[in-house]
Amino acid sequence: MVVSEGCHYPDGKFLAEQGTKDAFGHAQLGGAAPVVANMIKDALGHKFHWAVADYLQRAARHIASKTDVKQAYELGKKAVELAIKGANSVMPTVDRISDSPYKYKIGVADLKDVANVEKFMPRDFITKDGFGITPKCRRYLVPLIQGEDYPKYAGGLPVYVTLKNVAVAKKLAAFKL
Repeated sequence: MVVSEGCHYPDGKFLAEQGTKDAFGHAQLGGAAPVVANMIKDALGHKFHWAVADYLQRAARHIASKTDVKQAYELGKKAVELAIKGANSVMPTVDRISDSPYKYKIGVADLKDVANVEKFMPRDFITKDGFGITPKCRRYLVPLIQGEDYPKYAGGLPVYVTLKNVAVAKKLAAFKL
């Protein structure tokens, strides 16, 4: 069974609502899985185990697509370039130009235009029964999962970049709190 944090009761209250708000005033979510697991246990008496997939996704660099890794490095590079130029309240973006062949450019968005804004998956990306994706969605997603880019391994462990930890020149005056 898969349950989204956005799952809610008929009255609109989220199953995963923690009773706290984020910086934008939205309900802080997290914990739909144990709520649903306990509902099943209470209703049916079944034992349960639940897992949070987001941790698995965040730790799955070894199965990231070549496209994903390439874009991640390009976004990081652009973020550093923006910071060096003194840009503030912006974020780098991936702006799709075409699906086939897949082409994109790295752009920039003002945070005021994207922060605290929900962007929903287009309805025509989901099948009418709500349990699958449409050909239009597949066309959008396929370029993002192309290519394999396994990290290098040594002795069974992934080899990651080691930071040099070289300090940059101080640019700001001391802050007074």
